[in-house]
Amino acid sequence: MKRFLQVLVLVSLIPAFAFAQLDLQTIATVELVRTEFISVKQLKTEVKKAETQAKRTLTVAERRKVLETMINERLVMQAAERDKLTVTEAEVNAPLQQARTSMNTQLKRTASDQEFEDAVKLETGMGLVEYKAQLRKQLIIQKYLFSKKKAYFESIAAPTESDINNAYELSKSKLVRPDTVRFSMIFIPKGEGSDAQKKSRALADRLVAEIGTNPSKFDEVSVRAGAPNSGYQAGDGGYLPKATESVQVVGSEFLSVAFSLKVGEVSRLLENPRGFQIIKITETYAQKTLELSDSYQLGARGTLREYIANQLSQEIQQRAIDTASAELLNELRAGKSFKIDEKLLNW
Repeated sequence: MKRFLQVLVLVSLIPAFAFAQLDLQTIATVELVRTEFISVKQLKTEVKKAETQAKRTLTVAERRKVLETMINERLVMQAAERDKLTVTEAEVNAPLQQARTSMNTQLKRTASDQEFEDAVKLETGMGLVEYKAQLRKQLIIQKYLFSKKKAYFESIAAPTESDINNAYELSKSKLVRPDTVRFSMIFIPKGEGSDAQKKSRALADRLVAEIGTNPSKFDEVSVRAGAPNSGYQAGDGGYLPKATESVQVVGSEFLSVAFSLKVGEVSRLLENPRGFQIIKITETYAQKTLELSDSYQLGARGTLREYIANQLSQEIQQRAIDTASAELLNELRAGKSFKIDEKLLNW
């Protein structure tokens, strides 16, 4: 009996042992200036990331594409190493600092180190150290590509006026700005618990009674929102288009009331699950098909012409990057710079 149990245990361990052995095997070898191995386990890690993003299991052909990307990355990194091309710590830190500055602007304060690390993890799925290493690698690859295929990027021409006009005409039917209003808002949060909500309701009733339909009184009450313990907030509510998406954000009642008012008019008291609102319309815009001289987006700088020119420029640059990348990789992959064990793709 004891012998039987020992055999049974050994048999049960065979699948796990076999999988472990498979993971340790080399599925690809890269050898441009030195030998570098890619294990099945490393490929599985990248495949899992791709499957998580795609929300499905990758086919064998798709696994091979992931492996090809891993090989290409290592070839370029080895080529950069051979040519002694590096990036400085300042170059790596620059985009991180830019992201941190943007985060500080959104928070309207300086984010702590932990808050920034948490944000990086949430956005990229990587810790800060891992992300920084990945960023360094991307910058080296980009720098190497630009240094070796400089001619492609120096020859990039800006889109012509004809290009811009053609793009505009093709997109004209979709470039419609719906009826839109801009509004200021006084917001009284409900708070937690029945007592807090009763106080919020009482405050909202007092403010709406004080304001009535008088826009000047609305402005006075808005200014007082900045006083300590005012119990409410006030400010610019931004632009509100008359569209289905807006209903999902502000609710049908709010949208209906907002578009029933003229510039300078004050609304009645509105309520949603979060609190009470009083709004005043400050600007109105009728539906129109945008022209090239119009602002692409209300409240933002730049005309539609500038926006289309920027989009076309990005497309031109991307085509140059794709062409240059393909040519560089063909050069690096020539000869015996790598090999793949195809049978290991079928796990």
